[in-house]
Amino acid sequence: MSLPIPTPGRALLTLSSISQIAGTYLADWSSTHLLNPRWPPHARFHNGQTMSMGAALGLLTLYYTWRSYSTKECEKQGTVTAMLMGSLYWVTAFSAVLYPGTLAVDPEFRHRHNSDFPQKWVFMGLWALALAGGALELRRLGVQVQNKRS
Repeated sequence: MSLPIPTPGRALLTLSSISQIAGTYLADWSSTHLLNPRWPPHARFHNGQTMSMGAALGLLTLYYTWRSYSTKECEKQGTVTAMLMGSLYWVTAFSAVLYPGTLAVDPEFRHRHNSDFPQKWVFMGLWALALAGGALELRRLGVQVQNKRS
């Protein structure tokens, strides 16, 4: 089987997934995170876990976005999987601030930002790319969203 043709939906899913793979390392392998001397080893462990999870989810998104499928039904299921894998990292980033004692920005770096959660706009945008990419692909594959109110 040959590679699937490039489509706008696949492009959006790919952009979101590349951001998951590279963005976590670009943002977190820095003095504000992994290389922060104030962070204890266990905090660094969890940061490494988060970076690896972002890379794994991004790679899975790429796999399900670009693999060949034997049937249209399998491709629909693969697209839903790609959309979910492409969304999970961004969704869990929003849940992280709900845990006791967490902050989206350490106090020592607060002066660099005009917000307590400056990443939220980037996270929302990349989550929207994954959702829009999946929706475009599902539409291309003929999936109809039914209005339950009628």
